[in-house]
Amino acid sequence: MDKVFKALADPGRRQLLDLLHANNGQTLGELCGHLNMTRQAATKHLKLLEEANLVAVIWRGREKLHYLNPVPILEIADRWIGKYERGRLRALADLKKNLEEESGG
Repeated sequence: MDKVFKALADPGRRQLLDLLHANNGQTLGELCGHLNMTRQAATKHLKLLEEANLVAVIWRGREKLHYLNPVPILEIADRWIGKYERGRLRALADLKKNLEEESGG
């Protein structure tokens, strides 16, 4: 999980993930067309994203296609956000129940 947090800490890497979310399965060249960074910088960022399992690569002939893997982000959401949301949702459900009981519904 540390690799995921490290990967997400950089705005350039988050931008790459946003680009893949908008249009999955892009080559390095396609991604660089939307970025304000060199191919070398994009390659380094993509390598870190791959190591964090946030990007999966599939070779199609000589083309290397990059795909977003949202599973590690979901795991972070479940562990670090979901448990805090449960309490809030439970409080809202209790409030709704109490209001319905008071109004006779």
